[in-house]
Amino acid sequence: MKRKDYINWDEYFMGVAKLSALRSKDPDTQVGCCIATSDNRIASLGYNGLPRGCSDDQFPWNREGTPIETKYLYVVHSELNAILNFAGNDLTGCKIYVTLFPCNECAKAIIQSGIKEIVYAEDRYADTDAVKASKKMLTAAKVIYRKYTPSHRKIQIEI
Repeated sequence: MKRKDYINWDEYFMGVAKLSALRSKDPDTQVGCCIATSDNRIASLGYNGLPRGCSDDQFPWNREGTPIETKYLYVVHSELNAILNFAGNDLTGCKIYVTLFPCNECAKAIIQSGIKEIVYAEDRYADTDAVKASKKMLTAAKVIYRKYTPSHRKIQIEI
């Protein structure tokens, strides 16, 4: 018997990544991530935010200004957070679902951790050097990346 409300694994894990993104305090760019094992279990989650022990209210969230006045020197990206949050010892062969294509720094961590596939929702910074470098490294390391294909159905969750 098929249920109408059944979602596939890509929908499930991307949904979890999108829900995780809502934890981010970043007023401009909320990014979420879900790492799934080869047997479709959640290994770890992450979102872009400050390191543990650093108050969201005491550090800048600005996009412009001197480097020390912007968020860029402080924020941990969702992918790195998920890798660092992983409680096990091996992510080899996992898939990472992320709402925004990984930057070059996150690509390094993804490659080093053994993750073999990236499923991303958006690639809004595709023309930046960081994403171009990311794709170059991922291709060289034989990490597959593919754009998530949404089902275009709305799922409402009451919290």
